[in-house]
Amino acid sequence: MSNKTADKSPSDGHATLKLLSVVIPARDEEGCIRSTVEHLHLELNLNQVPHEIVVVDDGSSDSTWEILTKLKESIPQLNPVQNTERHGIGRAILHGFASMQGDAAVIMMADESDDCRDVVRYWHLLNEGSDAVFGSRFLKGGGVIDYPTHKLILNRIFNRFVRLLFRHGLNDTTNAFKAYRKTTIDGCQPLISPHFNLLVELPLKAHIRRYSWTTIPITWRNRRSGVAKLKLREMGSRYLFIVLYCWLERYFSRGDYHKRPE
Repeated sequence: MSNKTADKSPSDGHATLKLLSVVIPARDEEGCIRSTVEHLHLELNLNQVPHEIVVVDDGSSDSTWEILTKLKESIPQLNPVQNTERHGIGRAILHGFASMQGDAAVIMMADESDDCRDVVRYWHLLNEGSDAVFGSRFLKGGGVIDYPTHKLILNRIFNRFVRLLFRHGLNDTTNAFKAYRKTTIDGCQPLISPHFNLLVELPLKAHIRRYSWTTIPITWRNRRSGVAKLKLREMGSRYLFIVLYCWLERYFSRGDYHKRPE
């Protein structure tokens, strides 16, 4: 599924991408961060994707940072950084954006819930001309494994609400695992969400500011180690705030923030 402006290619004015930055926020992920980085690096190397892996330690109290600094000795493409200021997954991702060297970025979770092979697919689609690529767990060909039932129900209700509000056709706005050209990220500034609501703000702004995007089916599996950081009770009002914020921009900004012709 694509939006109306997604049929573009590098020959239509998009610059050829040179380096992919995979931005991974991590907090207390000692049980899985090594395997996440190693599997990702291996997959990208096998598919000859030029890359760096920016892991942002967001105030871990376990051995996450020590594992990352040791791992960098064997994986030079790894760029571990620490968010020493106020914490929150949104702040960690923004810190990763500020630290990255690539001209495209994929946001990926540290718990191996996302499939490394989809990162390669994202890279190719961005190079075909899309400003952004949104993975959906609920398209034909996608799926979820071990998704807690109550979270799944709330997910579908909220995503349907957002889909009706923006009429964008995307059925998995809340999914973190998405890819963007750096020009798209820059064009969506200012990004104001400090927590998980950044993962809603960024795709909604890309849509309403008329950046091209396409969706592909992806598979998600629940973490096998560590503790989930998303707390639904805490995030409900924050999600609603950012959705209404973006809705107001769409209908009242008079196109002031739309993408400019290249």
